[in-house]
Amino acid sequence: MGPVGTAAVRDPGGAALPRGFWAAVRVWLEKPQVANRRLSGAAVQAEGTVPLGEGGEISPSIVTAGASGGDGGQEGRTAGPAELGRLWREVRGQLALALPPPLVAWGGPGELRAVLRTLLPRGRPAAPPARELAVHDVYNGTVTFLPLEENSEGKYLVKKSNIYQIQLKHIKDEEWSVSVVAPFPEDWFSDGVVYPKLAWLGNELLSKLAKWSVEQKPSEFKSTLSLISVAKYSKVYQDLKEKYKEMVKVWPEVTDPEKFVYEDVAIATYLLILWEEERKEKGLTKKQSFVDLGCGNGLLVHILNNEGHPGRGIDVRRRKIWDMYGPGTHLEEATIIPGDSHLFPDTDWLIGNHSDELTPWIPVIAARSSYSCCYFVLPCCFFDFHGKYSRRQCKKTQYREYLDFVAQVGFVCGFHVEEDCLRIPSTKRVSFVGKSRTYPAAERALVDEQITQFINSRRTCAVATCDRRFGFNHEHHSGGLCKEAGSEPPEDETETAGAIWMPGFQPRGKVEQVRNCASLPRDFVDEVVLNVANLLLNAAPQKSCSDKQGGNMNTWNQGESLSLREVAEHLDKEVLKKLKSEYGGLQTLLKNNHQVFEVLNGRVHIRDWRKEKPPSKTKPEVKRRLSAEAFKTRLCWFFIHHPDGCSLPSEACPYAHGTEELRQSQMMKKKKHIQ
Repeated sequence: MGPVGTAAVRDPGGAALPRGFWAAVRVWLEKPQVANRRLSGAAVQAEGTVPLGEGGEISPSIVTAGASGGDGGQEGRTAGPAELGRLWREVRGQLALALPPPLVAWGGPGELRAVLRTLLPRGRPAAPPARELAVHDVYNGTVTFLPLEENSEGKYLVKKSNIYQIQLKHIKDEEWSVSVVAPFPEDWFSDGVVYPKLAWLGNELLSKLAKWSVEQKPSEFKSTLSLISVAKYSKVYQDLKEKYKEMVKVWPEVTDPEKFVYEDVAIATYLLILWEEERKEKGLTKKQSFVDLGCGNGLLVHILNNEGHPGRGIDVRRRKIWDMYGPGTHLEEATIIPGDSHLFPDTDWLIGNHSDELTPWIPVIAARSSYSCCYFVLPCCFFDFHGKYSRRQCKKTQYREYLDFVAQVGFVCGFHVEEDCLRIPSTKRVSFVGKSRTYPAAERALVDEQITQFINSRRTCAVATCDRRFGFNHEHHSGGLCKEAGSEPPEDETETAGAIWMPGFQPRGKVEQVRNCASLPRDFVDEVVLNVANLLLNAAPQKSCSDKQGGNMNTWNQGESLSLREVAEHLDKEVLKKLKSEYGGLQTLLKNNHQVFEVLNGRVHIRDWRKEKPPSKTKPEVKRRLSAEAFKTRLCWFFIHHPDGCSLPSEACPYAHGTEELRQSQMMKKKKHIQ
């Protein structure tokens, strides 16, 4: 009955603890999925101070409903002071007012604080959600987790076998310890999801809590899914993921199918829940209409259309996958030039999902389309109204600065702008929602003039102080908008300003320019690869790697490693000039030819395939299938060009040792079948 695990924590200067410990506990309470990947989140349903003795009531002033919403069911139900008070009396009675040893007993001055949460499992079929009561005892530095089970009479019973406590102890000076203690380890029940193994609590969770306790840094961003119900999101996401998972298998684009399919499923889930809540708030019965500007592959439009929302997607370039969706998905190939001819007065929502040069224009188009038009934007690449975004502040990250600019545009356009962080496989996860106005409808003309001044000031305002004059409240935007920097369009452009809001705006080209060395002539690439390989193989001193096969000692020349700069110095100037016209240049070409080269920390090596790790059994199904399909579909460069041949025997090499081993690419078969 001792500790499950203990971690020593050092707090230099005494600045972090004990406050950092409680912040770490809060992360585990509200966002357990960051530690336990088998959970999709937690819904905090009630919170308040609770009495230690028989008397006293739950403090109603600080009881709060969590992020669970009100969608019914255990995970969606919020608890009030009365329910939390009843639950606390039941729990306290079952524990006979005392915690089983070796847990630290509750007591001392101050109050206990109880948090009722529901753990939401991930996956399908999903395990049932589980309720827990977490009791904070700040005086003793403990938080006790009491798992609850509901019986047939609707009464909650403490699952005593799975009680555990997290303890913070001050050893001396800067030395502290964080421990996880369980009173009944021999009876502990683990389902591997909401009840992980004790060893996981004592190792994985404990190490994270210890780290978070002293490394807590204020985040630049909002909590994930802060505007919607986490419980509802978890359920809808799993349903949609199951419904659209087949898209991964038939994805015809060159992009990663798993990333793009599941990212769009996640964004669709978010919008569907956001719109459902809006219908409840406004008493609407009809599902919202939408237009996705810069819709790309169109999958988000496809999902929203399938789920009953009327709308369409517009993109400058048609994608191959559009033909797979069918007539129920409405996609258009067209160029959007921000202006009077591209307004959507009959549309409820505008969507900008990685919409590049259209991103800052989304709030503007929504504001000018109609007083009721709302918007959702997920910024990615950094664009201003007129082109690439230029940094003006060095105290923020470029991403945070750009997000603040996009939010500022929304405020200038008269929206109450809300920020949220999505749960998607991307580093750019912050989104903005504008669904209500800061001004009455009668002031639309005034706000429209304000928008025009702001757009023009962004084109010509070169001083960083200009940004600071635009506050983040609507009242700050009625005047003084950097007029000295040029808030009026040039004289030769005033005639077209009424139709096109930013003359000279450059949309993406209809034909996407490929500049990643993939369009270079094959003969040219082969010659560069051979020259660089010979340069590495002939560099002195040579490296020879030994390999024992069947008792014989075989040596294989691995060559020397050189920096990219050293390699470039040995190449012809005309070759380098041709490479510079491609994004990434020499480095990109070498990385593209990963069969031959390995580029690490700016140095180029000959790849030794004997050192490559075997394929992981946990690799996603799609990637395993693609690896199998590519096996022996290309000739082995080393078998043909390396003086010692290939370092692997034929049966172990993924590439063909001679034309007789070549297999036809599955991708080529698919293309022939389509034709």
